[in-house]
Amino acid sequence: MIRIGVDFGGTKIEAAALDAHGRFQARVRIPSPGSYEASLEAVRDLVAEAERQAGVSGASVGAGIPGSPSPASGLIRNANTTHLNGKPLQADLERVLGRPVRLANDANCFALSEATDGAGADSHVVFGVIVGTGCGAGVTVGRQVLAGGNGIAGEWGHTPLPWARPDELPGPGCFCGRLNCLENWISGPGFVRAHGSGEDGSREDGAGEDARAIVEAALAGEPRSAASLDDYVDRLARGLAVIADILDPDVIVLGGGMSNVARLYDELPQKIGGYTFSDVFMTPVRKAVHGDSSGVRGAAWLWPLEPGP
Repeated sequence: MIRIGVDFGGTKIEAAALDAHGRFQARVRIPSPGSYEASLEAVRDLVAEAERQAGVSGASVGAGIPGSPSPASGLIRNANTTHLNGKPLQADLERVLGRPVRLANDANCFALSEATDGAGADSHVVFGVIVGTGCGAGVTVGRQVLAGGNGIAGEWGHTPLPWARPDELPGPGCFCGRLNCLENWISGPGFVRAHGSGEDGSREDGAGEDARAIVEAALAGEPRSAASLDDYVDRLARGLAVIADILDPDVIVLGGGMSNVARLYDELPQKIGGYTFSDVFMTPVRKAVHGDSSGVRGAAWLWPLEPGP
């Protein structure tokens, strides 16, 4: 059984065909065309090419997007790929593809990929976190996405930094209109902004390089960078401790550029435990197995395999 996943990234649209074992049978991508109608046409053509390469037709299609569809209107909201906002994307994709399409937030797709056959495959409740250019999260229970009644489960990046210190208040402004959102502290640009070495924390170009340079300097013992990295680990632990107190997941899986900081996996469990309302914290924190492929893989996994005979 071949399933196709489509990933609407910030700079590209990708389609991939997966077999029943999660192996890629085709993978094609193009730069994001930058407009809504052109994006629909691009998905139509990418899906057709993925099917051609995989030797199938009429495959199931799932799509991962920044933002999410409103359960009230079906229109996309909160997408930083702004031409998707306010559009009936699921209905339009079904129209151009001539088949049902399942749609989910890209962080939910990330969590689903890792829960299906990645770092959370042995766990019932998975909290998947993307800490990259932005900050997103997804929740799966029994290898099923938990979207929530309002379709906002996992919108962790737009909750405030917990237990903020006086020097962290009132906190940076966020594009959502509020102050002190967690995203502005624990994303890559947020880390750079807090360190004070970036002129524009929202700029993607160069932000990842700056973050890597700060981490490398910290590991080499440069005092200011080491202090910034200590603060980053502590802020991430505070944010995850709130999730532990509410959801108590079986595993926390990290993806995105900041997930490459190896120190996180050594230090986070103990630090999270120090903030939780519990005498123990045994939840493992793991790096994603599938990395940047988890978005498109999770989109394909939105259609589960049919049960066997």
